[in-house]
Amino acid sequence: MDTAARAGETAQTLDRGLRLLHLVADAPGGLTVTEAANRLGIGRAAVYRLVGALTSHGMLRRDGEGRLRLGAGVLHLARRAQPLLAEGALPALRRLAEQAGATAHLTVVEGGEGVALAVVEPSWTSFHVAYRTGSRHPLERGAAGRAILAGRAGAAAPVSTSGELQSGAYGVAAPVLGVPGLEASVGVVSLTPLDVTEVGTQVAAAAESIAAALS
Repeated sequence: MDTAARAGETAQTLDRGLRLLHLVADAPGGLTVTEAANRLGIGRAAVYRLVGALTSHGMLRRDGEGRLRLGAGVLHLARRAQPLLAEGALPALRRLAEQAGATAHLTVVEGGEGVALAVVEPSWTSFHVAYRTGSRHPLERGAAGRAILAGRAGAAAPVSTSGELQSGAYGVAAPVLGVPGLEASVGVVSLTPLDVTEVGTQVAAAAESIAAALS
C-alpha cells in the first residue's frame, strides 16, 4: 500500500472514530455496537476496532449492559479546553461589561447544567453583581440557561429574566451559535432593570463576536 492510500485509510478511521464519539454523546441511553454500526454504515468488526482504540484512551466505556458511553477522557479534554474558551471570549466580555455597565459572563453546558466559564465586571459602576466563575445553575432558570435552550431550538434572539436565580437580579443573554461542539450563551446580570432592547443588541453582538473568535 502506498503512502497516499495509507494516509487516506488513516483519515477515514479518524473520521469514523470522531463520528462514533458524536453518536454516543448524542445518545443519553448509550449505544450498542450494532446500533453504532448501523448509524455509521459500517460493519460491527470495524466498530469493535474503533471502540477498542477509543476505550484505551478513555474516550469511551461500556456500562453494565455493554452499551457504549462517553469515558472520563472526554471530560479531561473538555476541562483542558475551557481556559482556551475563556481566553477567546474575554475581549468581547470586557467590551460588553463596559457598554452595559453590568457584569458580563460566558456560560457553557456541563453535566446538564449551566456553568459560568468566564466573568468580567464593569470598571466604572459604583455597584454591580458579584458573579463567581464556576457558578452552576439549571438551564431552565436564569437568562443564561434559557438562552442556551433557545439556541438548541435555533433561536438567536436575546432572552431576559428577572429574579430567577437571585432575588432582585436582572439578566439578559443570547446563545453562542455556530461553534461545533459548544453549547454556550453570553449575557449580563445587573442589580437594576435592564433596557432589553439596547442591552439585548449588545449581548447579541458579543455572542456573534465570541462565536467568530472560537470558530
